[in-house]
Amino acid sequence: MSLDVHLVPLLQDNYGHLILDRAAGVAGIVDPAAAEPMLAALAQHGLPLAWVLVTHHHTDHVGGIPALRAATGCKVVGPRADQQRIPGLDLALGDGERFAFGSTSAVVLDVPGHTSGHIAFWFDQDQAVFCGDTLFSLGCGRMFEGTPPQFWGSLAKLRALPPETRVYCAHEYTASNGRFARSVDGDNPDLLARLDDVARLRALGQPTLPSTIGLERRTNPFLRADVPSVARAVEADAADPITAFAALRRAKDRFQ
Repeated sequence: MSLDVHLVPLLQDNYGHLILDRAAGVAGIVDPAAAEPMLAALAQHGLPLAWVLVTHHHTDHVGGIPALRAATGCKVVGPRADQQRIPGLDLALGDGERFAFGSTSAVVLDVPGHTSGHIAFWFDQDQAVFCGDTLFSLGCGRMFEGTPPQFWGSLAKLRALPPETRVYCAHEYTASNGRFARSVDGDNPDLLARLDDVARLRALGQPTLPSTIGLERRTNPFLRADVPSVARAVEADAADPITAFAALRRAKDRFQ
């Protein structure tokens, strides 16, 4: 594996991801909400910023792009389906296309639901996926622009990645997501053990990321909409996972 990933806290609960390919001598940034903290992190490693990778158009994922471009001359890659809403986009890509980064590369996955043009970057050789706000640790994004069939299809696509794939999402929401997960899947021993680990990490002021696809499969209720006990918790049928997912999403939207 050639990809070295560093989480950089931004705003209240965002993460920007600084990705380094030391073999090729290049750096990238995924979803920069702000520029200054990312530039400070970049300076610690002494590598030129080649690319900003964007998963979707929301301000807390693109806000730092203009200043990063001005400071470094970097280029921007993002979703073709949402290219009109990504500032400074140089390269627009869609599902199944491969993005070359240094000595490695990522497969672009269309994962709409949170927004209509959301993508993820799956560095298959490096066992890492940058999934923005589609898949969270123990959760998923709000369904602002997509539909339940779209969103469930996107989650199923991510769920199908190899279990060892590291999951880098864009927010530190694991503890709050865990409270909802317990309410619908409280008899799941894997979830209960994970919640203990999350509480320990947060008490130490440490991030709960990255997760892995395997861990999310076992503990994330939004990837378990087709598990009978989870579907029953929201009065849905696991045989119809799209409807069960939609019921889970509505329940999470109302959850206090």
